[in-house]
Amino acid sequence: MEDVGLPTGGVARRLGVSPMTVRSWERRYGIGPADREAGHHRRWSRGDIAVLEAMCRLTARGVPPAEAARAALAGRRAASRDSSRSAAGPEPGTAEPGGVLAGRGPGGSRALRVGTVRPECRGLARAAVRLDAPEVDRILREAVGALGVIDAWTEVMMPALRAAGRKWAADGEQYVEVEHLLSWHVSSALRGVAVKALATRPVRPVLLVATPAEQHTLPLEATAAALTERALPFRMLGAAVPPRALLDAVHRIGPGAVMIWSQGRDTADRELARRVCRSTWGPQGSRSRALVVCAGPGWARARPPAGTATPRTLAAAVDLLERAVTG
Repeated sequence: MEDVGLPTGGVARRLGVSPMTVRSWERRYGIGPADREAGHHRRWSRGDIAVLEAMCRLTARGVPPAEAARAALAGRRAASRDSSRSAAGPEPGTAEPGGVLAGRGPGGSRALRVGTVRPECRGLARAAVRLDAPEVDRILREAVGALGVIDAWTEVMMPALRAAGRKWAADGEQYVEVEHLLSWHVSSALRGVAVKALATRPVRPVLLVATPAEQHTLPLEATAAALTERALPFRMLGAAVPPRALLDAVHRIGPGAVMIWSQGRDTADRELARRVCRSTWGPQGSRSRALVVCAGPGWARARPPAGTATPRTLAAAVDLLERAVTG
């Protein structure tokens, strides 16, 4: 960063907030440039921005703004008293009170527009833009622990993922790194729940699979984690499963339900869903079949075959799968 500092607009873009928010924090809580010159525009030094970054992280964790401001300013005062620190502010990676990392990080002036969402989602989006992997991981783990998988997916993960996807679509390669980092950590958080060695109920498992041309699996991973929370067994086959492999798995496992995910209309496979619906197993006279759940936006215009279920949300899908295997 240049010694002359950044203007308020540049600081706002860096933090992923509006300039009005920065000015409001300065007016209400006294979080402004440490060195001000009368008659000149505000210029924010690296140390000033570190204070704002600390406040952003604290508010993302649910700390009230006034309390977050006091903690961030206390960190700046402590830094100024420490002769081992530079007068320009804390070095990158220096810890603020409460373990908050301050300093310049990756991400630059880019920001994700997530709309009206939970504070955890705003914090997740900001951390993803900064490529702050430890903060992304912490927010995700705490969200899953506090909210449960379904609400964490619906209210924290999905809005941030959609915002990253919109940015990537609008700006091309510039945002692919944000989407990839966020997706990887979301997957890690979900799998951390799904692979827990918990006792499951003695019911037939749910088979989770994507259509043969489908590569997206995060919704399947969210379903697996939510099933684990309910002590329901599942088998995950993942992305791009060929028809023969899926039909063989149905006959070998004898699932209570099969969830077939399609992200885009070009990957929805009505014939495959129809074949799974017709699949039966077991001895003659007591044949069994699975409920087939066609999930994902790809099925919206594909008109899944009669007899299949088409839930529109993760909560509805998990409720449906639970009834299918326990009823």
